[in-house]
Amino acid sequence: MRCDACHCSRVNSTLDRFFSITARGSTLSREVRGGLATFFTMAYIVVLNPFIIATKPDADGQFIGDGSSPNIALVAAGTAFVAGVLTILMGVVGRVPFAMAAGLGLNAFVTFGVATQMSWEEAMGLVFVEGVIIGILVLTGFRVAVFNAIPTQLKTAISVGIGLFIALIGFVDSGFVRGNAVPPLTLGIAGELTSWPVLVFIVGLLATAALVARKVKGAILIGIVGTTVLAAVVELLFRPGAFSKDNPGGWMLNVPHITSDMFGITNPLVLFTEFDPIGGFTRVSVLLAVLLVFTLLVTDFFDTMGTIVGVGRQADLIGPDGQLPRTKEILLVDSIGAAAGGAGSVSSNTTYVESASGVAEGARTGLASVVTGLLFLVAIFLAPLVKVVPYEAAAPALVIVGFLMMSAIKEIDFSDYEVSIPAFLTIVIMPFTYSVSNGIGAGFVSYVLIKVLKGKGREVHPLMWGVSLLFVVYFALGPIRDLIGL
Repeated sequence: MRCDACHCSRVNSTLDRFFSITARGSTLSREVRGGLATFFTMAYIVVLNPFIIATKPDADGQFIGDGSSPNIALVAAGTAFVAGVLTILMGVVGRVPFAMAAGLGLNAFVTFGVATQMSWEEAMGLVFVEGVIIGILVLTGFRVAVFNAIPTQLKTAISVGIGLFIALIGFVDSGFVRGNAVPPLTLGIAGELTSWPVLVFIVGLLATAALVARKVKGAILIGIVGTTVLAAVVELLFRPGAFSKDNPGGWMLNVPHITSDMFGITNPLVLFTEFDPIGGFTRVSVLLAVLLVFTLLVTDFFDTMGTIVGVGRQADLIGPDGQLPRTKEILLVDSIGAAAGGAGSVSSNTTYVESASGVAEGARTGLASVVTGLLFLVAIFLAPLVKVVPYEAAAPALVIVGFLMMSAIKEIDFSDYEVSIPAFLTIVIMPFTYSVSNGIGAGFVSYVLIKVLKGKGREVHPLMWGVSLLFVVYFALGPIRDLIGL
């Protein structure tokens, strides 16, 4: 018994020294508790990510992994696997309580802004390229320069616009809002909310909103699970069936009932053979491919910078000089997350603001991230269960996530027209054109144009000039092709 006790003591001492647990005023139990809290507040991504990227065909009409039909279980397993490995890496290398997973907003852009113009393999290849570039920017110190080049309020507008876009996706995919010729969008079926699945969506949205408002830990995950249970009960009692042209009141994507193929082990490693880092540059114009990569890059690391500073400050890890310990290592792991997300066909992985829930439970070190990462790996075995979740049960989470992302709009000074007009265009053009890159391009170009017209062109950073000119060419590709006879 004494030997066992000594052995445990040595292990605890080793963990303490490596992660600086005592030095940061924490304990082993607080780190474990914090890791658990972080996992349960962000485990929803294992369901939501495949619902965004695995259910939409690419430009060739193919789906990720399977090709002919959506394979959400495979993408769910891949989402959990990549998140688990990267979060453990963040804990061991960055030694901070920051968890990683597929980024919401980024996955929407990859789905609706990139894969609609090429194959999924080529789209994920561009994500991989973006991650490599971010890694180079970290190692050279250029990442901070790019970060400083774009006005803060435009960065905020990008996040807000993506939030509005994600909320719209939730409303459309649930059938709450439907497309028509005139008007382009209507409420429900012919202007009426007459189906059981839409009612389930509404109940799920209100319940999830109430949980979030009450600051219940794991509110979004609880909302998805609870709404799925409600959907299964409704299907059992009233049999809405699957959505079709002849059954517009049916369930979108999945009918919520138990099937034999819901159980088993899904191997996420097969997705690592399905990315093409070169094909995208030949599938579309080099200019368009460069702009897509740039948009991924902008969307990715601006979110990360804000997250690590905000969560780091909450954990009292920001020093008197305003710096976070091991910043370079943290950003390097984050850049690996982008590349790994592309290589694993699950979209770019980034640091999650939900890490703050673990910090609130007392986590202060990377040990908490190791705990979170291990739980993600365990979640691989539960991935097939996503086959029972209809759109109507997952969509409320998308709407709430959209709300949370949009809440940053208060940081935009709408009395300053020089930046608020470009911010407004960034926000509204994203959902109205179903394109994140269109919104960013409109915001950048209008910002530079307004500055020039007001005689303040010198205030615009050279990098903003360069990127805005690229977007001008991007928007004018049609007329340019006509002029040169292509």
